[in-house]
Amino acid sequence: MLTDLASARAAALLVKEPVATDPAVASAADAARVTLVEVGGGVAWEQLFLLLHRLLGPSKAQSADGEPGDLFQLANEIAALVAAPVTIEDPASRMLAFSGGQEDTDEGRVRTVLGREVPERYQERLAEWDVFGELETSSNPVFVPAVFPGHKPRMVVAVRAGTTILGYIWAVVQEPLSGIRLRAFRAAAEIVALHLLRERAVASAGSRLRAEQFEALLTNDGEVAEFAQRLGVLGLTVCVVAVELISGAAEAERAAELNRVSDALGLHLRLAHRATAVTTLGDIVYGLLPAVDEKAALRVIDEFVDRSGSRAPLRAGVGRLVGEPADVVLSRTDADDILRLLSPGDRPTASVRSVRTDLMVLRLADGIGGRELPEDSPVAVLLGHDAEHHANLVGTLAAYLDHFGDVGKAAAALHVHPNTFRYRLTRLSDIAGVDLRDPDVRLAAMIDLRLHGFRRNRR
Repeated sequence: MLTDLASARAAALLVKEPVATDPAVASAADAARVTLVEVGGGVAWEQLFLLLHRLLGPSKAQSADGEPGDLFQLANEIAALVAAPVTIEDPASRMLAFSGGQEDTDEGRVRTVLGREVPERYQERLAEWDVFGELETSSNPVFVPAVFPGHKPRMVVAVRAGTTILGYIWAVVQEPLSGIRLRAFRAAAEIVALHLLRERAVASAGSRLRAEQFEALLTNDGEVAEFAQRLGVLGLTVCVVAVELISGAAEAERAAELNRVSDALGLHLRLAHRATAVTTLGDIVYGLLPAVDEKAALRVIDEFVDRSGSRAPLRAGVGRLVGEPADVVLSRTDADDILRLLSPGDRPTASVRSVRTDLMVLRLADGIGGRELPEDSPVAVLLGHDAEHHANLVGTLAAYLDHFGDVGKAAAALHVHPNTFRYRLTRLSDIAGVDLRDPDVRLAAMIDLRLHGFRRNRR
């Protein structure tokens, strides 16, 4: 064989131990000038085949940057070897990649692909059966019967780096894998482990660099046009997303949860657009998202907050869309201010257009700074009167303005008779010294109400 390989100009011959240490074989390898590689007896040939195919295979298995093909390509290769649709998932059952053929599986797999994580009720059933406990103690694939009626069985194998589980490979099967397919499935876990480790190293360095460049955009620090070009967003319309964790957890637990939110947001945004970036400043996780319009950006964030809410409640603000790198800081300011506007019980996400008026009044309140509002302003006077007499003239004024002066609708909103409402209007006009027939007075009263409302919320 070595003689034939020399004629074919082969680079190396891989043989199982102890053949490589045979003096005759070693001598023949020297004569043929073919490198001899000894393979441990416990290593599967299928594993070596997958590894060599990915490292040395045809260009179609290469990604755009010259690295071996991505995790989705690997999922397709594994699916072909075991003749079953597969998914590759992380330890938290979030989907990292999937092969083709998922449409012919079952509801559970389809929901996993669409939702990008295993549905909670499926995870609970797997936990009841202690599937993950079995995987922790075994390196062999595990057969999982159909979780629910009408579903198909699974084969799953843990992806390990030493004793650390990096994830799992799941295959939808009709019956347990056996023979060469079982060996290939087991061997695939080793290849996926190598891929995930390499991705971690590359992603870690790349993510840090992108995070630093994104931070420069958020603070308008340095050559922002150059940073935008490196991030791949120069010339694109982008917005800043600010995500806040609503939690009273201890500092260490909160830091860990923020890291999880950051990782999850990064994955979610990359599925919407490749040119994204994520970083954490203080207790806020920021994302940079190219989008065609504000509605599209808000829809992406709505999906993220809805999906993540079962783990930890979040709220998020979507800043204005900007086309210039120097304006990214404006979008960040929008997103930060929107977070200040979102209160418990409200919708957990908002964009600039959805809270435009509140945003304007908030900034007007900020412009006043630490100074208190005038004590003789109409709303301040009415608030004092209400507190002293247990009345609700401020509520009467707000209802009147909210319903454009329609006494009938305003009275109904407060559940009082229209005549009672008219009497209260007269009283508040006299006490506050205002004429609500004057449009300037009405405008000032509306702003006054908002400012007092924001002062109370921010104290």
